[in-house]
Amino acid sequence: MGGACSRKPERDSEDSPCRGLSRRFCKSGSLKWWTSSFAYPSVDFHLRKGDCPSLLELCIKKINEDIDRYNSFSMLPRDISQQIFNKLVCSQRLTSVSLEAFRDCALQDLDLGEYAGVNDSWMDVISSQGSSLLSVDLSGSDVTDFGLSYLKYCENLLSLNLNYCDQISDHGLECISGLSNLTSLSLRRNDSISAQGMSILSGLVNLVKLDLERCPGIHGGLVHIQGLTKLQSLNIKWCNCITDSDMKPLSELVCLESLEISCSKVTNFGISFLKGLQKLSLLNLEGCLVTAACLDSLADLPLLSNLNLNRCNITDDGCEKFSRLENLKVLNLGFNDITDACLAHLKAVLTKLESLNLDSCRIGDEGLINLAGHRQLKCLVLSDTEVGDTGLHHLSEFKNLRSLEICGGGLTDAGVKNIRALSCLMCLNLSQNCNLTDKSLESISGLTRLISLNVSNSRITNSGLQHLRTLKNLRSLTLESCKVTAYDIKKLRSTHLPNLVSFRPE
Repeated sequence: MGGACSRKPERDSEDSPCRGLSRRFCKSGSLKWWTSSFAYPSVDFHLRKGDCPSLLELCIKKINEDIDRYNSFSMLPRDISQQIFNKLVCSQRLTSVSLEAFRDCALQDLDLGEYAGVNDSWMDVISSQGSSLLSVDLSGSDVTDFGLSYLKYCENLLSLNLNYCDQISDHGLECISGLSNLTSLSLRRNDSISAQGMSILSGLVNLVKLDLERCPGIHGGLVHIQGLTKLQSLNIKWCNCITDSDMKPLSELVCLESLEISCSKVTNFGISFLKGLQKLSLLNLEGCLVTAACLDSLADLPLLSNLNLNRCNITDDGCEKFSRLENLKVLNLGFNDITDACLAHLKAVLTKLESLNLDSCRIGDEGLINLAGHRQLKCLVLSDTEVGDTGLHHLSEFKNLRSLEICGGGLTDAGVKNIRALSCLMCLNLSQNCNLTDKSLESISGLTRLISLNVSNSRITNSGLQHLRTLKNLRSLTLESCKVTAYDIKKLRSTHLPNLVSFRPE
């Protein structure tokens, strides 16, 4: 449909920002359970009207424009050379020729992820930064095993990102095996890394973060990382080769705080090996072959606060065991066959919950009574459930609720009136409720903290836009498949919504 609900991202999406020139992937930002990226400061020349740029900003801008005139920046202070490099990358003006000017500049951070043209010929200059180099991102590049051999001269390297580098194999890992200071290594989506190649990682004893997402050949290789006792974050999601036997070595990772094993073949038995991970706070089991029986093992994790059981085999049977996870703050139960009976077990115990996802569950109006006492709840997803107008009445006591999503339901204007007291709401998604009219916008008009609003596929008209004039903080407005024109939204933005930067239709 033209106004399709934007709440469900493609399952193949990634979190890293796209610079627009990647030949392999175009990634769209979305909320995830756990994300990370390498981000480095760059000079921002988007000054406000009347602001005067500094002399340094003007110089860097001029150098960027005339980059072909310079042969070397090695005599400049490192921080200035770093800013020039960052600006060239940001403006897509760095080439293999202009890169030569940065030879021996002792740069610390080289963020070249998804940058076009990066290959082995760049690695000589990259490695010339020597012991000063701390962080390198070569994601999506054409760097091969041979190119990685240059990094052996960068013994102080702390962070290395090689996502989507499909020409790197086990031999490439051998080239970086001597970088014992590495604390972060990311190898997402690599078909060439094998279980045998994983043995090379055993020498990286200072690793704190390891990302092996979508590496289909690592089954049986996790035994080689059981000695990485400093590891705090491990991502092996979308590795459908992972089974219960791969879980046993993880029991040795006593410092592990974040573990993602979604979309694997792990069952309740495999989860039992995690009981000794006393520091584990985030566990992503989305799409795994687990049932509510796994909660017996998870109850032994005293710090577990973030649990994703989306698309698992959770039913009402055994849901009473949720009462043992009293420290949970984030719980995702979307796309499971649970009913209001399950929510009854969350009523009195899980009082620390800040985020609850019940997307596409068989939850009805009466089930929401069990959430009335959850005063800490800030984010609630009820899309494609059986919740209607009556159920929303039970939400009137969630004074701290910041995000509410009820797509594809049977809401009417009468139901929307029940949420107008939720004055802390910042994100509201009511798309696919085809009976909503301009009266709903009138009810929403008092939610002045809103920064995002989606009422697509409803009966909203141009006349209803007048009710949005009070939402001065609104940055995103989606009204696709409504009787609203882009012209009227632009007019509203120019006169009343100065912060609106994203709108549909556009």
